[in-house]
Amino acid sequence: MPKNTHRRKASAHSKSRAVKSVRRSGMRTSSPKLWVLLGAFFVALGVYLLVFKSHGGAMSGFAMLSIITGVVTAIIASFSISKKKTG
Repeated sequence: MPKNTHRRKASAHSKSRAVKSVRRSGMRTSSPKLWVLLGAFFVALGVYLLVFKSHGGAMSGFAMLSIITGVVTAIIASFSISKKKTG
């Protein structure tokens, strides 16, 4: 007969509710919601420039650059928002 008949699963000892990640100090990680809003502002500025002010090639290029910058900024900042498990 084995000595250790009553064993518990390792998952029973886990009590963590939040996803553990290394928090780095920086502007993007300190206020990620602000950076998402800044990215949305760049996208809105680019759309405005494309719709109303795109008379020259340089202005449409600046509008597209603004849209791309806004989308990339918003996506990267959304990764920095802390995620909590529900349920």
